Amino acid sequence: MILQCSHITKTFLTNTVLNDVSFHINDNEKAAIAGINGSGKSTLIKIIMNELEADSGEVVIRKDVSVGYFAQNQEYNSDKSILEEMHNARPEIKELGKRLENLSKQMDNAEGETLENLIKQHDQARQDFERLGGYSYESEITGVLKGLGFNENDFGQPVQSLSGGEKTRVALAMMLLKKPELVILDEPANHLDINSIQWLEGYLSSYKGAVLVVAHDRYFLDKIATKIIELRQAKCTVFQGNYTEYSKKKQAAIEALMKQYLNQQAEIKHQEEVIAKLKSFNREKSIKRAESREKMLDKIERIDKPVEENTKMNLLFKPRIQSGNDVLSVKGLSKSYGSHELFSDINFDIKRGEHVAIIGDNGTGKTTILKILMGMYGSGTGFDGQVKFGTNVQVAYYDQEHQVLHPEKTLFDEIQDTYPDMNNTRVRNVLAAFLFTGDDVFKQIKNLSGGERGRVSLAKLMLSDANFLLLDEPTNHLDIDSKEILEHAVNNFEGTILYVSHDRYFINTTASRILNLTQKQIVNYPGNYDYYLEKKEDAERAQLVTDIQAGSSTEETSVAGSKLSWQQQKEEQARLRKIESELKKTEAEIEQLETRNAEIDSQLSDPANSTNIQLLQELSKEHEANGNKLEELMEQWEALSDTL
Repeated sequence: MILQCSHITKTFLTNTVLNDVSFHINDNEKAAIAGINGSGKSTLIKIIMNELEADSGEVVIRKDVSVGYFAQNQEYNSDKSILEEMHNARPEIKELGKRLENLSKQMDNAEGETLENLIKQHDQARQDFERLGGYSYESEITGVLKGLGFNENDFGQPVQSLSGGEKTRVALAMMLLKKPELVILDEPANHLDINSIQWLEGYLSSYKGAVLVVAHDRYFLDKIATKIIELRQAKCTVFQGNYTEYSKKKQAAIEALMKQYLNQQAEIKHQEEVIAKLKSFNREKSIKRAESREKMLDKIERIDKPVEENTKMNLLFKPRIQSGNDVLSVKGLSKSYGSHELFSDINFDIKRGEHVAIIGDNGTGKTTILKILMGMYGSGTGFDGQVKFGTNVQVAYYDQEHQVLHPEKTLFDEIQDTYPDMNNTRVRNVLAAFLFTGDDVFKQIKNLSGGERGRVSLAKLMLSDANFLLLDEPTNHLDIDSKEILEHAVNNFEGTILYVSHDRYFINTTASRILNLTQKQIVNYPGNYDYYLEKKEDAERAQLVTDIQAGSSTEETSVAGSKLSWQQQKEEQARLRKIESELKKTEAEIEQLETRNAEIDSQLSDPANSTNIQLLQELSKEHEANGNKLEELMEQWEALSDTL
């Protein structure tokens, strides 16, 4: 057991957030904390990290356990480059590397007992360096940075010049490279694109240590979690399994508890009726029997009625009029910022009733496409192409930054000013449907949390009665319950939707088609996210075959064209064989050097060689040279594997 939380209680003023919360995390276990917004997830993490003091209870982390903590929206500031900071993540490796270098230089000019002593020091330092993973650390840095969305051109950038999201990713990379025995992550998927989230899933799943994570990404939780710690109504319940298993077990537990409650209520009612009947006989014997039953009834441990939190938004999208069948046509759309081209000559059409998701890496221009459709870029601002809406199309836009909200206005004024025909009662009813009641309606927009702003934006979107919804990251800042409500509203919407999202579970549940914005182009996948994953690789392979066979598919294709396609195919096959051959050769060299270093280790530790200074010096130098070569070969192997 690496972490034990026992009877944790925390109250803010009169609001009890955590009440008698207990759970434990075992070595190498992957656990997730789940719950609605405001259920105390981040509070619990802060108590574990000693950033907040519990009113009562105890947190015990096993002695000498290293803990890595990644907080929400954590930024890392430094005037050093990204790569320099990554080296600082493991200062012990950096220092040992310098020590090995210094010892090697000293050995070149030493002799006798001094040389013998230096060789022993060098051998010990080398063993420590190898044990800490020093020879593979450069490759590890490259793997983590690339996995989190950086490319090698970014490595030399000063951290202080990065955006907030990029600094957050630097902080996450630093923490992962330290390899703590217990990793605690609070919403790590924020600021990561789909590819980076998938990489993080794989990294954490195979991580040789314990992981405790807070996340609203259900795909992510399904991939890594083996235990779910649910916080609900200030109480804690532990479920074994991933998110899907937890969801099923939770629903079954609620249904079982409700059944027990109803059965007990029926039994109590029956006993009360019998007692009343016995008393009505007004006989001494009957009254005694009634009193006996009353005592038995008083001793029953009453089951509380299962109560759902008041967190259910009433969200329903309903178009006022129906659009024509052709909703949107995009032809030859291109967008650049100066010399930086986002995308070029993209084309797609959307028909009535479709739910289309745009996916792609951060910075590819997904949000820009929505802004162009909304007319937020006027002529002469660097985009070309044609955007045409169909007949009777009425558009409403959900902005992930909520810039369509007015910071100085109250919630009440924000709704009433946008829809002046609504009376005070209806405005309050709408806000109540989105969980804003009482004096909450007079809060200013600027004082709301991200999740609260999201609910206001969804309220305005619902009131628009539009038949074509453009949504930019609509699930950001929403808890899982709210996401499920939004999914239900989207799936029951009779109009058309085009949205940008990195929430794979949401995409899988709601999309009928996926547009993948990659390499400045749009690739169309008819189906949900699971279908996209299945067909993406097939489509890439099929494209090569299609290109090769295109020359012979029609009578008009020339013989020369067919020969050229055949030659291209042969060249591609030859290239792949060459890569495979190089990969096998590299693996053989790695195995050979590792075997040789094992032999050298044996010779260095052999007492028979302890007085042979020249031999020990030669062996140490050979081992160091082999280690450097191994590092190069491992990087080469990784690059070849990625290419293949």
